[in-house]
Amino acid sequence: MTVRGYFDELSATADIDPDHPETSSVQVTISTASIRTNNGIRDNDIRSSNFLEVDKYPEIKFRSTSVEPSGSDHYKLTGDLTIKDTTHSVVLDVVRYGEFNDPGMMGHRIAYGATTKINRKDFGLSFNAILDGRLVVSEEIQIMIEGELVEQSQAAEAASS
Repeated sequence: MTVRGYFDELSATADIDPDHPETSSVQVTISTASIRTNNGIRDNDIRSSNFLEVDKYPEIKFRSTSVEPSGSDHYKLTGDLTIKDTTHSVVLDVVRYGEFNDPGMMGHRIAYGATTKINRKDFGLSFNAILDGRLVVSEEIQIMIEGELVEQSQAAEAASS
């Protein structure tokens, strides 16, 4: 069975130039304690020393290193993913869904989706449980991301600096 989950607390910042996407950059920080799979017992197990060790490693981080166009509104986003103080380069397949202005809500925003796969053991998530002679947890983790980046005004950025 595929178990789907998500992280409830994260922050992302991006510097995007639509005319020159190769100069864009993205940074994401995820709270490991915010994992949700709709099963509290499983969530606590994932937070434990069996997997994420949230008390010792409270964050997952991603920092992009390059962006390459790979078709109309498609990109290869390469970056460093850090889980449990272990960093590996990953490549995300990104699709730009679109952008729009909505002054009544959040203003100018761009919607994206991205996918990749990682081997959990590469990041120190090596716990294995065997039931009925089979591994309970796959080594391959599929990552699917959807979200919107909301443009921040230059004045707000200057005030926070």
